[in-house]
Amino acid sequence: MSEMNRKVPKRIAQTVINSLKGGVVPRIGLPYITVGRKNEIHALLHDVDIISEGGASFRFIVGRYGSGKSFLLQTIRNHVMDRAFIVADVDLSPERRLHGTRGQGLATYRELIGNLSTKTKPEGGALTLILDRWISSVQSQAANESGLTPGDPALTTLVDKKIYEVTSSLSELVHGFEFAKLLSAYYHAYVDGNDGIKLKVARWFRGEYSLKREAKEELGVNIIITDDDWYDYLKLFAIFFRLAGYSGMMIMIDELVNIFKIPNAITRQYNYEKILTMYNDTLQGKAKYLGIIMGATQQTIEDKRRGVYSYEALRSRLAEGKFSKPGARNLLAPVIRLEALNAEEMLILCEKLSIIHADLYEYTKKISTEDLAIFIKIEFERVGADLNITPREVIRDFIELLDLMYQNPNMSLNDLLASYEFSYTKSDAVSDNTVSIYTGFTV
Repeated sequence: MSEMNRKVPKRIAQTVINSLKGGVVPRIGLPYITVGRKNEIHALLHDVDIISEGGASFRFIVGRYGSGKSFLLQTIRNHVMDRAFIVADVDLSPERRLHGTRGQGLATYRELIGNLSTKTKPEGGALTLILDRWISSVQSQAANESGLTPGDPALTTLVDKKIYEVTSSLSELVHGFEFAKLLSAYYHAYVDGNDGIKLKVARWFRGEYSLKREAKEELGVNIIITDDDWYDYLKLFAIFFRLAGYSGMMIMIDELVNIFKIPNAITRQYNYEKILTMYNDTLQGKAKYLGIIMGATQQTIEDKRRGVYSYEALRSRLAEGKFSKPGARNLLAPVIRLEALNAEEMLILCEKLSIIHADLYEYTKKISTEDLAIFIKIEFERVGADLNITPREVIRDFIELLDLMYQNPNMSLNDLLASYEFSYTKSDAVSDNTVSIYTGFTV
């Protein structure tokens, strides 16, 4: 049964409608409203296959505000969680950057770790759940392989050995020794029922220790996660998650425009240098089981004075080739440029939303396909729509129409579309139903 024909649970429907009405992307329910982007999704899921085999990938998703960048990121987020990936996402802000002198880089790391999500815990905060399940799965595996029962000292020895195999394989990597030591400390605290130590280790992994002395006294490690090295720990986490039974790790960083907006040129360059490090690591095999996707506007990428292209090492790697053009974009390139949804795709999306809205508020849907086509025609024929119209704007307008029609049952779609704000005349709305109103549509 297709997503369009399935009734959406009210909890999910409410979240979808309220999120879209507020101009943000819902974190749940996306399969019910996904339209278009098939090629982009296919390209990104090809990356996922490579990551799960031990590779790494780096992509930029580029488009105007409201063009669907965040929607595509959330869609991929759901896809990869279904494939047993750990996902961490973050929106950059003035307080969260990739590099900073006042803890902005570490703030980004903390947000990423705080947002760790799995299929069974998609809302984030999954770090301790992942650690506990890893230990539990090792214990179960050891018991099944040996036939020993819980409480048997021989089983404890076998589990210790399996835990050591994981930690020792990490200890050879950069910062891996301390990382492995803390994993071991967490395991022993788990076995001993020492919740205090478990909490302290989790705090360390989340980057919440600010003094080396404090970490040394409480955990016996003379190192803490800092602005300079936080990305190294994400690479360690990616490998650990694989060893813990997951397919890999996907990091999603949106709102890259907040780096573009940094007034100080040197600070911007340091942030772009961090992007270059991530990019090189993924392409040169220095990172494993790790995918990185960043969302940005076209100006954020291409502006040669303040944007990513102001950093020559990135511009030379990311600049679009001579043959790529609108309608024939290279989706295997590092930068995926989002084309606008066409009128037919927008009509399908509005049809889905009208069904969800009617089910949510328990009324009989009265908007016909002809009504939808008229609405889409008006939106796409606005002055400047060919350059400026985005899915976000169309969706917000449409949900407003649905809300008003629900609250005013005697009001028709034509009445609402005849408002001054829509720059619309009623005579257009009641045009001959046999006339084609938009390329590809007849009513």
